[in-house]
Amino acid sequence: MPFPLDHEFVRAAALAADGSSDPSAEFIEPHRALARRVKTLVAAYRSPESALHGSERAVAAALTHLRALRSVQTASGLFAGGDNVQSPPDSAFTVNDVCDAYVLAAAAGPDMADVSAALAEIAGAATESLLTGGVHTPNHRWELSAALARLHRSFPDDRLLARAEEWLAEGVDIDAEGLYSERSAVYASIVTIPALLLLAEVLGRPDLVDAVERNLTATLDLIRPDGTVETVHSRRQDQKQSFALWPYLPHYRLLAIRTGRGDFARAARLAAADGIHDPDLLAQILLTPDLARPLPAPDPEELPRDRYLPTARLAAHVSDTAHTVVYGGSDVPEHRRIRSGLACNPTFLRLFAGAAVLDAVRLSCGFFDLGPFRAAGMERLADHRYRLTQTLTSAYYQPLPKDRRRDDGAYRLVDEGRFSAAMAFPDRPQDEVSHTTRIEVDLRDDGADLRIDISGPPVPWSLELTFRPGGEPQGAVPLGDGRWCMTTEPLTYRVGDDEIRVEAAVETGEPLVGPDRSDVLSYDPGQDYTVAGGTDATTGNRVYLGGHGPQTLTLALRAGSPA
Repeated sequence: MPFPLDHEFVRAAALAADGSSDPSAEFIEPHRALARRVKTLVAAYRSPESALHGSERAVAAALTHLRALRSVQTASGLFAGGDNVQSPPDSAFTVNDVCDAYVLAAAAGPDMADVSAALAEIAGAATESLLTGGVHTPNHRWELSAALARLHRSFPDDRLLARAEEWLAEGVDIDAEGLYSERSAVYASIVTIPALLLLAEVLGRPDLVDAVERNLTATLDLIRPDGTVETVHSRRQDQKQSFALWPYLPHYRLLAIRTGRGDFARAARLAAADGIHDPDLLAQILLTPDLARPLPAPDPEELPRDRYLPTARLAAHVSDTAHTVVYGGSDVPEHRRIRSGLACNPTFLRLFAGAAVLDAVRLSCGFFDLGPFRAAGMERLADHRYRLTQTLTSAYYQPLPKDRRRDDGAYRLVDEGRFSAAMAFPDRPQDEVSHTTRIEVDLRDDGADLRIDISGPPVPWSLELTFRPGGEPQGAVPLGDGRWCMTTEPLTYRVGDDEIRVEAAVETGEPLVGPDRSDVLSYDPGQDYTVAGGTDATTGNRVYLGGHGPQTLTLALRAGSPA
């Protein structure tokens, strides 16, 4: 018995596909873009809702793109282009689209026979290299495995399934809270989730769907009021970016339809709130017809609510007035380096108050140029209260013991955690110097209260509040170049009818510095960035408070509306 269709949703997906499928255009693009365009053209040809339904121009354009795609396929079957040389996983992204396009084209009849043949040739040429190829990131395992499963689906070969099972035998990298090990919204939504869903279907592995459902459940509490997903805790490139919710649309929609979960239906509606612009969605609907069924009724959002993810050391408190995030899960304190694949973002708090957004709160201290505050530990003190702690340690080194000295003065070049030198640091007695920062955060329905305690030797510190553009801080002294200085006078940041108010007070220690101390009132990314001429500084309207520790400072952040 045919099930009812959400015709409006299917039409919107077809419009998105048509918008990127100009059959008269010739494109010189990377191999992944070429394969995706072919997939979209074939889907548009197949869909009665598309302006290109049954169009010979769509067939001709697909063949043109396929010739271009075949031309960048090397003798190994892998694709040229990109920073990763002869990359099996990068080629797997392309082959996944090639195989999906083949399924759609093979069922389209004789008019698509040449397209089907070209797709089969490309897939066949890549098979052996994907069967034996390796990876270098966690999500690559699942993308490559999905390509192997898709190849088997259309061109059966038991070796492909065995290899996919070998990768899956390592276990899906999902933690107790439902976060994948990369903690990345980009890679979860675009790579891991679609790969696991495909593998679940081809291999008959419902446990993989369970993993996806757990991740989508965790992500519900990471959805921000501006239609993005929290990324501050990510270990990948998106930790410094804002990532939209819309790539999650097919995943929340599919599982909402199949499970009846109203909270997933609410997330799917949010993901489509600004319209449907993903040209790949039409192909996904044709390949997974359940997506075209109507969504179940969405559950109302329950407010206020709290969520603490101890594995990522991230907490969120959401009310009608404010959405506040506290983060203490950086990998830098443990690994003592900035590195691709580590969570390095020093932002420890965000606050959303309607259109007024405090994008980042960061604290930097002048302690041996070791960089800004990144909590090494996060403790939940009560339902809404958290303590973030960091202790930095450096050392002065004493002369080498007699039995460690060399007549030629040629000592080992080693890294002592702050810098490297040919001084055999581990062999030397050392005088340690420590610096501890504790930040207690009390989350409230209308914002947060902070108590910042800086102890140890006297050092300058600077607290940076980065507000999203759209307003201007009132009550702070302009410093130029999008920067302001705040003292103990209240600050208001207003955008339209929304505002964030900030009040600061010194409990112990010297008074805050004034706007004449530009040497203190700035953000210092630390030598891991500056030695290479880089930075991880924020952009926007930046307000600074500064002083000299030891010191204890309190800060009240309040969301509201002008009186």
